[in-house]
Amino acid sequence: MKATVNEECIGCGLCEGTCPDVFSISDDGVAVAIEEDVPEDAEDAAQEAADNCPVSAIVVE
Repeated sequence: MKATVNEECIGCGLCEGTCPDVFSISDDGVAVAIEEDVPEDAEDAAQEAADNCPVSAIVVE
């Protein structure tokens, strides 16, 4: 499973709060996937972050 954050990100921090093992807010104020390959034990949280992203900027596949 892979995670990416696109340019639609508004930097709200919801993803980092939901799945800090995979997402972080960069110095630019937007989210980045710090682990592109999602660890198996973080898959549910990464999907939850994608599902709850207010601008649908996260893709987990």
